[in-house]
Amino acid sequence: MPRNRRSTAATVAAVVSTAVLLTSCSSAGTGTTEATSADGGTALTVSLFGTFGLDEAGLFDEYEKLNPGVTITYQSTQGENTYWPALQTKLASGNGAADVQGIEVGRIADVVANQAGKWTDLSTTVAGEQVPNYLDWKSAAATTEDGEVLGVGTDIGPMGLCYRSDLLEQAGLPSAPADVAAQLGSWDDYTAMGEKFKAAAPAGTAWTDSAGGLYNAIVSTESEIYYDEAGELVWDSNPAVKDAFDTAAAAAQSGLTAKLEQFEDPAWDTGFGGGSFATIACPAWMIGYIKGKAGDAGAGKWNVTSLPGGAGGNWGGAYLGIPKSSKNQEEAAKLVKWLTDPEQQAKVFEVGGNFPSNTGAIELVTGTKDTYFQDAPIGQIFSAAAKAAPTQVLGEDDAVVKTALVQALLSVETNGVAPAEAWENAGSTIENQVG
Repeated sequence: MPRNRRSTAATVAAVVSTAVLLTSCSSAGTGTTEATSADGGTALTVSLFGTFGLDEAGLFDEYEKLNPGVTITYQSTQGENTYWPALQTKLASGNGAADVQGIEVGRIADVVANQAGKWTDLSTTVAGEQVPNYLDWKSAAATTEDGEVLGVGTDIGPMGLCYRSDLLEQAGLPSAPADVAAQLGSWDDYTAMGEKFKAAAPAGTAWTDSAGGLYNAIVSTESEIYYDEAGELVWDSNPAVKDAFDTAAAAAQSGLTAKLEQFEDPAWDTGFGGGSFATIACPAWMIGYIKGKAGDAGAGKWNVTSLPGGAGGNWGGAYLGIPKSSKNQEEAAKLVKWLTDPEQQAKVFEVGGNFPSNTGAIELVTGTKDTYFQDAPIGQIFSAAAKAAPTQVLGEDDAVVKTALVQALLSVETNGVAPAEAWENAGSTIENQVG
């Protein structure tokens, strides 16, 4: 079926995947932002999606202690796909947005191309001092052609492979990180090892969680995914996308997946502790998610190694921005600056695994190990992945294309749709939503 390709004015090169970060949190604030609290101090509101790790690391409480008179109200949304449309409504009305809002990497090209009038230019604030402290691509992705900086980076998502060592042992497979890595020279090796696991796996355990997750991991290692450098939408002619889709679909048809929808299916959350799947491609930020969902009972069962072939991949990452509707822009900028300092980003990584984008913070976390993951050298693993990750091209509708393809793979898993038909269905969805 024909598919139109259209240009996007702001395709940005970045070491990031275009997958949507659908981790966990609560809902964005409502009502007009208040400039002061009841006692005359400054009342700031922060609205995020997913597990940014800021609250988990106690940073909001710490900032309040360091800045008497400042109070922070933090709210969050369970899924970014719910968070973002709600925020767009608030931005359009000029009412109801928080002083600080999270921006997922899959949205940043759209923000830069189409929403500069709705966001504060952080280069004119104290938060702009962070720009030279970041990986170049991270800052460039949030900067307009006119030099306005619309977001300051929080984390990036260098990729690893998280796995249940106990389940691999029960299936008679290697379980030490170096031994697992030695078996996985490619994604074909990964699915072949999955077939061995399936033949001897504990009852009720699949090799991996989902076809969509496997697909995201594979494309995370590519430089060109949905758009090319000219800003053309090329997902349907890019062999890397089709190959990743076919590999994931074949894994689903072979029974290697647990048929779970990431971040949406409650059974996916419980699967981390319940043993529904043995392996999952995990960006750094998923380390904290696994701990939260598997709980204390999962400690010492999970481990981490590199992606097949030692490939560098990146899935996700985010920014903090200040809507122009904020009545506390100056104080909000001070908060954004402090939250993204090296020391704070390092604390977030120590607590939740969100890998820093501030170069000073990256130096601080390289030696980090995680006792929950059997003392895995997560700082080393994810630092190496970040360095090896390719520079990727971002487009305005990356998130739309990615979601359509992941949903198509879910239909293969759960409804038995043929891969070729699922691919065509994804194309129809993308054409209807993007053009």
